[in-house]
Amino acid sequence: MPEEIILAPETIQSDAVCEGGNLDCGSGLLLLIKRAMNPVPAGGVLEIRSTEISVREDLPAWCRMTGNPYLGWRPAPDTNRFFVRRGGGAEPVEDDLEKARQYRWQCRVRWTGGMKAKVFARNHSWEVGQPASFDVKDEAPGAVEYLLGALGACLAMGFQINASRRGAPVEEIEVSLSGQIDNILVFLGLEQTGHSGFREITGTLYVRSDTDEETLQAIWEQTLAASPLANSLTHTASLNIAMRAVP
Repeated sequence: MPEEIILAPETIQSDAVCEGGNLDCGSGLLLLIKRAMNPVPAGGVLEIRSTEISVREDLPAWCRMTGNPYLGWRPAPDTNRFFVRRGGGAEPVEDDLEKARQYRWQCRVRWTGGMKAKVFARNHSWEVGQPASFDVKDEAPGAVEYLLGALGACLAMGFQINASRRGAPVEEIEVSLSGQIDNILVFLGLEQTGHSGFREITGTLYVRSDTDEETLQAIWEQTLAASPLANSLTHTASLNIAMRAVP
């Protein structure tokens, strides 16, 4: 029987629980599993909870690689439950955490003529228009709009991830954002006072959920505090971007 369809016994008992929310193995769940596995005694059972069904296919392979026997899974109305027995060896979780800390996201951008450029990142590519435009319509979104959109997407997905890990069901999420540049005329070379970055960004996250408002507020505060994009905007990043002429 293929490992991914093995059902764990209904009577199985777990020594610890790892709340994965809707994370899959490629988006950080394995780091959570390794950390949760550390205090589990050898031979003990870790229960991993995730709504992402792809874990059923990916987790057995990780178990074989790490020597932690896979015991099967149990579907449930609110989440899927996966069970792993702790092997004899300790998981080098600190090494993996350090790799995650040191990871560098990368992209390449190519000017494609006129007021457009194309971005390449991993297996994705997309077009970007001029940095900032006052026109009603353009062939491609501007870089400023991509930044706002990236922030909104980061907050929406971050809220869903944090809600899912708390077991708080969410039906709908929408984020509305607007931002004001400190002085866009600096970018155009017309003035030197101020700067051409955002002075403020305001907005609202709208959420439809049966969860009580106090819990939703706590999830929102956690989302804002942990958002990579929100932190990039509120903390000064060191920029070291050189220019190199090529023949």
